Amino acid sequence: QVQLVESGGGSVQAGGSLNLSCVASGADHRYYCIAWFRQAPEKEREGVAAINTWGTATYADSVKGRFTVPKDNAKNALYLQLNSPKPVDTAMYYCAAVSPNIYGRCPSNSPRAADYNYWGQGTQVTVSS
Repeated sequence: QVQLVESGGGSVQAGGSLNLSCVASGADHRYYCIAWFRQAPEKEREGVAAINTWGTATYADSVKGRFTVPKDNAKNALYLQLNSPKPVDTAMYYCAAVSPNIYGRCPSNSPRAADYNYWGQGTQVTVSS
């Protein structure tokens, strides 16, 4: 089974940039459906981006055009590039994984936390205005 470790969080000014890392071990991340989630205090965990086993990424409307999810197969790592972050992007960020179903399909392009069963410990992002 896959283990995930996030890093790269910190404080950033609005309009800047920050790159979060999610390093997988125990298995090749390309065999899993991967998603980035975030959770702000007193709010539900929300999906930010989903990456299927083909490497195709989809994004929540709230981050579309600002966040990207590059990956480095040689390092077995995925990233969440935060471009032009806003204070509302302040949250704990998590990467998560799940095996595709028997048809090879990944969960919804709008990822739900309940659909993912492997989680990293999270990395905090704070965006100041």
